[in-house]
Amino acid sequence: MKAALYTKFQSPISIEPVADPKAVKGGVILKVGATGLCRSDWHGWMGHDTDIELPHIPGHELAGTVIELGAGINKFKIGDRVTVPFVSGCGRCEQCNSGNQQVCDHQFQPGFTHWGSFAEYVGIHYADTNLVHLPNEISFETAASLGCRFITSFRAVAHQAKTTGGNWVAVHGCGGVGLSAIMIAEALGAQVIAVDIDDSKLAFAKTIGAHYTINGAKENVVEAVKEISKGGVHVSVDALGSKTTCFNSIANLRKRGKHIQVGLMAGNDYLPEIPMHLVVANELEVIGSHGMQAHAYPEMMEMIKSGKLQPEKLIGELISLEEATHLLPKMNEFQGVGVKVINRF
Repeated sequence: MKAALYTKFQSPISIEPVADPKAVKGGVILKVGATGLCRSDWHGWMGHDTDIELPHIPGHELAGTVIELGAGINKFKIGDRVTVPFVSGCGRCEQCNSGNQQVCDHQFQPGFTHWGSFAEYVGIHYADTNLVHLPNEISFETAASLGCRFITSFRAVAHQAKTTGGNWVAVHGCGGVGLSAIMIAEALGAQVIAVDIDDSKLAFAKTIGAHYTINGAKENVVEAVKEISKGGVHVSVDALGSKTTCFNSIANLRKRGKHIQVGLMAGNDYLPEIPMHLVVANELEVIGSHGMQAHAYPEMMEMIKSGKLQPEKLIGELISLEEATHLLPKMNEFQGVGVKVINRF
């Protein structure tokens, strides 16, 4: 098959012919219909993820068609249209048995623990536990855009933060994760404040659910959020993952508010400063959020089918696998609005 491959971290990515994957016991092979280009792929390419072994094929936001079944598959058949969480649980450990496959002790992550979906075909382990049937109303491109960013934001905003109507929500960073969080929070009835340093991203955020915007390069973010929300927000999401956005997200909360950390902290941002005096004095909650379980998809899928959520609006560009090899190394340059999805292999 044709795949995008790198042999060294931070080195050029090239299109290479590699052996087709074979279905393992409990696994399947998918013909990739579409796959997203995500900043997490950039983190992997940079060498920030210790699970990656070289040479490597990135790609973890995917949708496609089942073309081969391994032994023991009971819930899926050849020809099924499916998607899959980027964190797949083993189905047997303590975490999976409690319904928390997103923090499985033995997780399978395409594009990280194993070769990913920047290829014509991809192998998926633990398929009965993790594959999600894709409704005909949802395209491969839309489903791929859900894969990491949207599902992560959905669980963060809906399940971890328990956002409800009337809440004030601040979202720090208007990349794919942040824009998803904005759309989801607005759909749940929240008043949403979008924060970024790019006016074009802030303008787009207003078109998909943000009620207010703050340019962090021009304003004091914490003061501006507190002024707009009359004392601080109930929920704040760091959707970027930097020392600045993490600090601001915690500091702009009202008493007993919830900070949700979604953006990955790496490099110079690995150990951020946290205003712990505010956490204690104001009884704040600092909560991590990492993906979403396959069994939690139906609620989100119904909101998409009904039109309450429209993740397709977040797709900025459809690209080829060849184009992705040039764009992935530039993912940290904060260029462009909306997510990029590969649908030509």
